[in-house]
This record gives sequence, structure tokens and C-alpha cells, in this order.
Amino acid sequence: MRGFGELETEIMERLWARGRPTSMREVVDDLNRTRPIAYTTVTTVADILYRKGRLRRHKEGRAWLYQPVRSREEYTADLMREVLGESHDPRAALLLFVEGMDAEQAAALRAVLTEGAPRDGGAA
Repeated sequence: MRGFGELETEIMERLWARGRPTSMREVVDDLNRTRPIAYTTVTTVADILYRKGRLRRHKEGRAWLYQPVRSREEYTADLMREVLGESHDPRAALLLFVEGMDAEQAAALRAVLTEGAPRDGGAA
């Protein structure tokens, strides 16, 4: 797993924000509010995300509706685990990561470490 490309990120962000199966027409219309982009470009990238296993889709009428396979938080946690796993010195990487946190992030980490992760999948 790696981070998403620019357009992949924009598509994923819109799908996560909607929280429901969404057509690429809706995503394209949303993207076109900030910049022009071709429908075929967005559908091609959505298909790539589907083939990578990042999106699920089902057909409704003539349109494919897409939805992320994992939540934004699950994706972020997976990405963090992958990056940490690639470190030659995980302890040093964690130390540098924690040193770069702002006060709110550090408080959230302390809460998770002392109280445990929430069981409902919500944020700490």
C-alpha cells in the first residue's frame, strides 16, 4: 500500500466525505467546482482504485456507484503501520514522529495508550 496520487486523493476524500455509494458523475461535478476535469479521467482513476482494492462498486441502472473499502482512519492506520514497518529503526522513527506532534495529537496518543482504543471505531 502506498499513498494515493493527487487525483486519487481527491476522489477518495470526496467518497469518504459522502459516506455512501456515489457515482463518478457526482464526484466529477464536485471536482469541476474547483477545476475543470474530464469525466473519463475521473472514471479511469476510479477504476484503477477499484482494481487496487481501494474501492468497491456496484451497478445501479447504467451507473457504477463507488464506495471506499476502508474508512479514512483505517487507511491512515494501515499506511502508518506500513511506513513504520519499513524503518530500519522503528523506535527512532516513533520518537521522531511523536516529537513532531502538536499538543492535541500528543494528548490523543496519551489517551489511546492509557485508556485503549475506542471499541466503536471512533476517534479518541
